Amino acid sequence: MGRKKTYEVNLSPAERDHLENIISTGEEKARKLTRARILLKADDDWTDKQIQDALDVSLPTIARIRKRYGEEGLFKALNRKPSKRQFEPKIDGNTEAHLIAMVCGTPPAGYARWSLRLASERLVLLEQVSLASVSHETVRQVLKKTTLNPGRQNNG
Repeated sequence: MGRKKTYEVNLSPAERDHLENIISTGEEKARKLTRARILLKADDDWTDKQIQDALDVSLPTIARIRKRYGEEGLFKALNRKPSKRQFEPKIDGNTEAHLIAMVCGTPPAGYARWSLRLASERLVLLEQVSLASVSHETVRQVLKKTTLNPGRQNNG
């Protein structure tokens, strides 16, 4: 069984100054400060175990930071990876218009006013809208943009 590859951290003087400046100002996020400290200690030939004890981080975290620095450079090692998730809007302009028109109208029989949950249930039932489901939070966000309040007696 092979031994795990350990990535060497050899910071240039400019990189070292940059990391020390980040730490001394303390204005960055805590995660970025910890990554900077890991890189500085790794450059000072500290073992992963010593870094773990000093900074209270896990060994896999130290290994990941070393690896990212070795493969992708200082900027990538310090900063988070951007999210790969793509969020598609569930409600388009046409559906928004139907929702707003519905909420501005009178509530269904048996209800005194529109609630977010009631609006989300009724929006799915509309024939003009093709949605399998929509959450009350999505309805809230759409209505917030229009400053409509479904709890008020008169929205018009």
